[in-house]
Amino acid sequence: MSIGVPNRSSRVRQLIRGPRPEAVPALVGRACALVGLLDVAAGVFPRFRHSRMHTLAEVLPGALGPFAAALSLSAGVLLLLLAHGLKRSKRRAWRAAVALLPAGAVAQFTYRHSLVGALISVALLVPLLRHRDQFAALPDPRSRWRALANFVLMGAGSLGLGLVIVSAHPGRLVGDPSLADRISHVLYGLFGFEGPVDYQGNTSWTVAFSLGALGLLTAITTIYLAFRPEHPAARLTEEDEVRLRALLDKHGRRDSLGHFALRRDKAVVFSPSGKAAVTYRVVSGVMLASGDPIGDVEAWPGAIERFMDEAKAHSWTPAVMGCSETGGEVWTRETGLDALELGDEAVVDVADFSLAGRAMRNVRQMVKRIERAGYETRVRRVRDIGEGELERIRLAAEDWRGTDTERGFSMALGRIGDPTDGDCLIATAHKADAEPGPYGDLKAILHFVPWGRDGASLDLMRRDRSADPGMNELLIVASLQAAPKFDVARVSLNFAMFRSALARGEKIGAGPVLRAWRGLLVFLSRWFQIESLYKFNAKFQPRWEPRFVVYRASGDLPRIGFAAMQAEGFVNLALPLPRFLRRRTSAARACAHAVAERTMADRDVRAA
Repeated sequence: MSIGVPNRSSRVRQLIRGPRPEAVPALVGRACALVGLLDVAAGVFPRFRHSRMHTLAEVLPGALGPFAAALSLSAGVLLLLLAHGLKRSKRRAWRAAVALLPAGAVAQFTYRHSLVGALISVALLVPLLRHRDQFAALPDPRSRWRALANFVLMGAGSLGLGLVIVSAHPGRLVGDPSLADRISHVLYGLFGFEGPVDYQGNTSWTVAFSLGALGLLTAITTIYLAFRPEHPAARLTEEDEVRLRALLDKHGRRDSLGHFALRRDKAVVFSPSGKAAVTYRVVSGVMLASGDPIGDVEAWPGAIERFMDEAKAHSWTPAVMGCSETGGEVWTRETGLDALELGDEAVVDVADFSLAGRAMRNVRQMVKRIERAGYETRVRRVRDIGEGELERIRLAAEDWRGTDTERGFSMALGRIGDPTDGDCLIATAHKADAEPGPYGDLKAILHFVPWGRDGASLDLMRRDRSADPGMNELLIVASLQAAPKFDVARVSLNFAMFRSALARGEKIGAGPVLRAWRGLLVFLSRWFQIESLYKFNAKFQPRWEPRFVVYRASGDLPRIGFAAMQAEGFVNLALPLPRFLRRRTSAARACAHAVAERTMADRDVRAA
């Protein structure tokens, strides 16, 4: 299912869709990438100098002698690094290219006395200067981790390219060096030292200069990223949070995902009137919003316009994950973007929920079996739980997470038990006669955030792996049965991606395309819990509310999907900790648990 708008103004289309593929930044970026590849090939492969491309390569930025091969290689790598930034109209990439091309022209003329080569560099420089107003995008959020990532990636790339350089002169090698000798030669060469591999003639100097240039580039780029002024990732300030809470108090009932806008790793833009806001996070160049805008629907267009202006200023790809049908209609009408159905949200009306009937037989039997096993449940507001028990719940939720990465973005708050979230609901399962664990008799946790004044939205589900199966079903039933006591009339459960495709694909009469699509989703469920989450939600007989993804162009969907997986925690590009550090972290966590338990026991004794 998709949402479309038949009439879109040309001004809005031009503003939102941004430059077409044939625009100057895209062309310049492709030209720099092509020139960079040719430069790298000219600096690495000797036969390239005698090929049909030699006529073009000899007039590109850089040169082809022992020293000039390193210069050509360096210029090519730098142009490849700048190409992506130029395509995205980044101002810093434009400045670097404007500085690099004249340097290449000077090198052409002074070292190789090539007037044509200098003119080629100037020819690439002319469109950059002529269309400098199109390269105005601001920098992306960044941190010191970028320097570490650059060191690892550039180091690996330099090692691989260095092996090609060392092996590209088979006729000049002295002896038959092994792979270990070649790797050692590359590693020595990256640091400026002579390695164990020897060559005839001037080839040793060519290889040494090229490897040294790669090592120098790796060091310079890493040092630059480590010591440049930091653009921290956007964070929700205290003032922004206060304003968002005021909007949620008035209009929070409209969207079940509204409270998740209070995640503190999001940024926010407000409408000019301050009556609406859009929260977002930038991931891999994608400006990712989630849910509907917060606040008065009449003020949504102003907040959306601010959102799109921010995306254009930084050359980010705008996208919205999980907006409602109303939100999708407003987004597409105001911006000219497109919308595609992403899945369905399971919503249970408390007044209609009952364990009676054949449809609820499996849930009813599971709950009764667990209750007979000695489990009991408690459902309370966060503000009604003592600090000692709340700390125990926090530690248990962290320990039972199962992964090193906190997952969730569009339907996760990212914290539990915060003093500002006193209206949140926590459902816990306990078993008094079980062996006491690090968290006492606590066996499972469910956390709900407010959905207006008469609703609750499921945030997280955590349970002890040693507990009996069915803890989540037990706590959901307990929460639904206790909901009237807290004036909660509706409860939003998990979001089921591609729910309609799974449901229609298993029915009689489904076509081959739909069955194949369902089969692919079932296969992907081995890693992403697509089918299992849908079947779990369906147990409670909810009503399904469709949710949509809003995007600019079909070509952006893979990038948006990858960014969404990063935001949700399914893809983690950060380097994992070494194994010995993981063991130390686990030991520290166990020690913290023991200290917390001792502190809680002391509090209980003093209270008694």
